Amino acid sequence: MQISKTELEKVMSSTTRERQIVDESAPSPLPTDGPMIKQITADVIAMPDREDRVAEIRAQMQAGIWHPSGEEIADAMIRRAIVDRVS
Repeated sequence: MQISKTELEKVMSSTTRERQIVDESAPSPLPTDGPMIKQITADVIAMPDREDRVAEIRAQMQAGIWHPSGEEIADAMIRRAIVDRVS
């Protein structure tokens, strides 16, 4: 699943709000993080797969016109890694 900047911001903002309650110097994950982790995981799983975007990219690939830049690929990889780490 591709993670958009909007989806990443949503995950990060919910994580930040929850973590403000916890002592930042404490090791993570804390035993009390369980409910937050479960909720974020459920939120990410519930996000739509964006079939329209998948179909658009597939058509561009088949037409030979989809050429993402290295920066776009790196950006997507970083967003994916952040969300994977949170969930």
